[in-house]
Amino acid sequence: MNSAPSVIVFDVNETLSDMSPMGVRFAEVGAPAQLAKLWFATLLRDGFALTAAGGNGAFAEIGAEALRGLLPTSDIGMDLDQAVAHVMEGMTGLSLHPDVAHGVRALRAAGYRLVTLTNGSAQVAEKLFTPAGILAQFELLLSVEDAPAWKPAATAYHYASGACGVEPGEMMLVAVHPWDIHGAARAGLGTAWINRNGANYPDYFAAPDYTVATLTELPEALGQCGRSVP
Repeated sequence: MNSAPSVIVFDVNETLSDMSPMGVRFAEVGAPAQLAKLWFATLLRDGFALTAAGGNGAFAEIGAEALRGLLPTSDIGMDLDQAVAHVMEGMTGLSLHPDVAHGVRALRAAGYRLVTLTNGSAQVAEKLFTPAGILAQFELLLSVEDAPAWKPAATAYHYASGACGVEPGEMMLVAVHPWDIHGAARAGLGTAWINRNGANYPDYFAAPDYTVATLTELPEALGQCGRSVP
């Protein structure tokens, strides 16, 4: 990407929210804590499959059904419906990663328009931002629930560009997921990958325009592109 974007669009789940407490939720219902990662991967897989087949499933509904398939194998010691509800409630009580609030404020202070685009619910994003005092930093909280398809389908990113009234090339997606970076790049957006864990980026995906270890590094990285933001 040769110039700074005018709009920065953020993925929410895992990119902004710290999902590590979800393991505690699984443990509280009698399942292994590490099952949280398998559950989230299963949720995404099935959401992507529905998108590939021309559908657009609801994140919460897919998540709950995925739990029903995974939890009985763990010999949980409580009613399945109660266990599913308890785990799903955990998604509405997550906190931000430590670098997020400062990074968001710095980007907004630099003049960038900030929006979200999540495969989950916009209400979850609102509950995530409000306690941290950064809700007002965002112009729009967008969800694929209102788009033709889930990310990484191009129509999801184009829905966001339409909602913001800009061309895809004027936007930059910020995400921790390489599949999301790839989808945004194919849709014409700039991209920034947050690599908090020192992971290797898969060669089969389009490379990000920027790679940072924390969101707080992104304002400086964008500032080096030489374009001032009004």
